[in-house]
Amino acid sequence: ALRMKTGLNLRMKFSSLLRRILSRRFLKFGTVGASGIVVNMGVLYFAQEHIFNAVQQTEIKLNLSLVLAIFLATLNNFFWNRLWTWADRTEHHHRPWLAQFGQYTLACWLSIALQIVFTNLLAPHVYYQYANFIAIVLTSVLTFVLNDIWTFGRVKLSVSPARDNSSD
Repeated sequence: ALRMKTGLNLRMKFSSLLRRILSRRFLKFGTVGASGIVVNMGVLYFAQEHIFNAVQQTEIKLNLSLVLAIFLATLNNFFWNRLWTWADRTEHHHRPWLAQFGQYTLACWLSIALQIVFTNLLAPHVYYQYANFIAIVLTSVLTFVLNDIWTFGRVKLSVSPARDNSSD
C-alpha cells in the first residue's frame, strides 16, 4: 500500500510540474525569455567584438562578455516577468522591486551558473553564439519553476528569529 501511495504521489507531483510548465504563464515566460535571448545575444556580441575586444585571452574575454550579457538579460527578464508574466500575483507588489530582483536573481543563480558552464563546454566545439543559445534553452525550465514557486509564487521563505536558549 505504501509503495502504491508513493508512486501515486510521485505521479501527481510530476503531473503538477508538467501542468505548470505547459501553462499559459510558461508561454509568457518563454516570450519574455525570447526577449532576454535577444538582449543576451546582442550584448554578448557587442561585448565580444567591441567592449572587451582588447582582451587577448579568449576564455577571459568570453567570460567577461557573458557576465555583462547575462546581467542585462536578467534585468530585462525580471522587469517583464514582474509586469506581465506574473502580473496577477499582486501580493508581491508591495515589496520594493530591488528586494524582489534580489530574490529573482537568487532563484536564477543556478541557471546562470549552468549557462556559463554549458556555454564554456560547447564553445570549443561550436560558434560561441550557438553554444550560448543552447545553454539558455537548457536552463530555461529550471528558471521558470524556481521563479513560479518562489519569487512570484505563494511560497514564503523566511528566516525565523533566533531563539534565546540561555534561560533554558
